[in-house]
Amino acid sequence: MALPWLEAMAGSKAGAQPKTGDDQITTPRRFACLYMPNGTRPDRWTPEGEGANFRLSPILAPLQSHQSELLVLTHLWNAATNTGDGHYVKTGGFLTSTTITRTTGADLCSGNTSMDQWMARQVGYQTPLPSLELGIEPITTGVDTNVGFTRLYGSHISWATPTTPCAKEINPRRAFDRIFRNAGGVPASRFGDTTSVLDLVADDAQRLRKQLGKADQQKMAEYFESVRSVEHRIEWARRRALGEYLEDPAARAEIERLGQRIDLYSDPARASERGINHTEQVRLMLDIMALAFWTDATRVSTFMFGNAVSGRNFSFLDGVKGGHHEYSHHENLPEKLAPYERITRWHVEQYAYFLDRLRSMKEGTWTVLDQSMILFGAGMRDGNAHNPRNLPLVLAGRGGGTLKPGRHLIFPKDTPMANLHLGLMRRMGVRADRFADSTQALPELGEVDA
Repeated sequence: MALPWLEAMAGSKAGAQPKTGDDQITTPRRFACLYMPNGTRPDRWTPEGEGANFRLSPILAPLQSHQSELLVLTHLWNAATNTGDGHYVKTGGFLTSTTITRTTGADLCSGNTSMDQWMARQVGYQTPLPSLELGIEPITTGVDTNVGFTRLYGSHISWATPTTPCAKEINPRRAFDRIFRNAGGVPASRFGDTTSVLDLVADDAQRLRKQLGKADQQKMAEYFESVRSVEHRIEWARRRALGEYLEDPAARAEIERLGQRIDLYSDPARASERGINHTEQVRLMLDIMALAFWTDATRVSTFMFGNAVSGRNFSFLDGVKGGHHEYSHHENLPEKLAPYERITRWHVEQYAYFLDRLRSMKEGTWTVLDQSMILFGAGMRDGNAHNPRNLPLVLAGRGGGTLKPGRHLIFPKDTPMANLHLGLMRRMGVRADRFADSTQALPELGEVDA
């Protein structure tokens, strides 16, 4: 079982920030992208002010405690997605900055390897998982006859090659197992197996504690508690959803019929019927991604809140009585704009939750968030207009000291989003002069390592 960074690993005095050196360990940089479908309410997104003197907008208000760790990016766009298609081009090309090939079959082509996978090629060999792709909704199949695209494009933002999208995991148990069981040579948990991974390493953990100082012992205790909490929440959701707590005869019959093949997360409607809380499901996945970064199981990850044209029902939010996609086509009607804004704000709240988790994870005198670059955004500005100009984008973290956060950056109109991608790639060690339609790496982000 992987461990987080401990002072005992530093080869220097306790509490010191790891530095580059033969006898010292350098904490790694990480990159994550959290993708939101269906755009945002444009008139409630952009902060007031510029530079360090800015005030967060109503939608971005949940990020108040992280304002000093944010870069809000205004006037970036993705020119390659400025076509007649509403959603699929914007989703499939979000991290590639290229135009997907129109097809109604399985012969997909995004036009480029996505920027996260360029990063994975650079640093992935150093971790058990080169990259980790997570989501909530299963891959959508079929053809959207309104635009003549296969719906497969709307299920992926990460592309290993122009013709190979990266498969995403939507089941929290399987995602957890990839990090803590499969990657460590421990067999993945079978259906109904409640054995904690912590129990499997209990003897080794006890021996290790005796060799550690008090600060490291405390950090190990916090880490183990985080892992156990995720395990308990996964198991609680499984039992509740399967009717073991609800004593649902229909659920028991389904268990008996399907056995270990059952996957409650493969169908969002079924998950809702079985009592799986959507916010909790999202936060479980974000916690798993945070643990993956903390343990250095991977340094590159993506998370999709939903697929293109996601109709996820958000009636669990006050003032919302329908689906996300429906409200995104608001037609400037107040009765649709208000729920649309509330749904977007909910997504920002989950982003803030993820940043909270990373900030709580210490690495020497820094945190995992300090060492990370966490991008949040959508492939279109306004879901009603399907406009890829002035994309809603926020970047959090310090990138190991290479980002200068706490600012609202307003770029010249129609600055390529690929300039952002290129800058982030370089900070992960990718040597590239261009990416897609980039003109330069954004110098305003901060100083890149030589």
